[in-house]
Amino acid sequence: MSKHLVTGGAGFIGSHLCRRLVNQGNEVIAVDNFLAGTIKNIKDLLGCSNFLFIEGDLRNEELFIEVAKGVDCIWAIAANMGGIKMITDVAADIVRDNIRLNINALEACRINKVPHYFYSSSACVYPEYRQQDINVIPLKETDAFPAQPDQFYGWEKIFAERCVYAYKKDYSLNVRVVRFHNIFGEAYNAFDSQRGKAPAHMIIKAIKHPNPPFVVWGDGKQTRSFCYIDDCIDGILKLMASDYDEPINIGSDRLISMTDLANMALSLASKDAELKYDLTKPQGVRGRNSDNTLVKKVLNWSPQVSLEKGMEITYKWAVEHYDELEGL
Repeated sequence: MSKHLVTGGAGFIGSHLCRRLVNQGNEVIAVDNFLAGTIKNIKDLLGCSNFLFIEGDLRNEELFIEVAKGVDCIWAIAANMGGIKMITDVAADIVRDNIRLNINALEACRINKVPHYFYSSSACVYPEYRQQDINVIPLKETDAFPAQPDQFYGWEKIFAERCVYAYKKDYSLNVRVVRFHNIFGEAYNAFDSQRGKAPAHMIIKAIKHPNPPFVVWGDGKQTRSFCYIDDCIDGILKLMASDYDEPINIGSDRLISMTDLANMALSLASKDAELKYDLTKPQGVRGRNSDNTLVKKVLNWSPQVSLEKGMEITYKWAVEHYDELEGL
């Protein structure tokens, strides 16, 4: 057994990670201030003897240092972030909150001499100039520089990566950095209208259709790749067990348009619809896809759950828990 601190432990990725670590017999401390997370995501863990939940705001450096005492690994997953509308509309709050969180995490790791440190970065670090075509060339890790993310969220993430490696250089921290590519799956807050991602939004629209009508943001031709949450957790646990300490992609390398994703959600709901496109809404870069060459080589990892299967699992969960979902 080892002792893990998961920041954002009541969030989407954080709650799934907590569950996996607990089920493996580890001792887990989860901390969340409920800015984006919800206690409902971890309600099944609250009675476990090897799980402790602390409601707290890790933008407070003293609190972070205190809760990190005696842990073997800090998983720095907490972030102020959301879907494309939120990260388009909000800049200063995202930059301020996340820089505080990440510096506090590194300081807590340094001061407490924590043996292992994980930082959750994002595919948003990749330059806008490499993502201007719907048939985008998959993004490999070395493409991050010269830097030109399309949102402040991406700039904050790439700066935080550099902070991680500054601490590695000066204080010999044992670090791991993952760039997530659109992780999706079941969680209560994953369906929030401001913070949820495209698969969840499409599923909710399919459940609600035909009232209101099914609206796709942008022209529907923009493309992304989506990775199911179970595959994501498999990948980051493999990374932590490896000796690879440079940034690495965790995502799917299958590209799909927003129109095709919308039709996939409608098919799961056994509905047919004429899609309406709203060109006034933000749509982000034209295309983004993960190059998985490196992660296959160093971790022997690739997604095992197809997009269709992941969407089916998530859709069924959303229907079952619809009345409990937040911020629809």
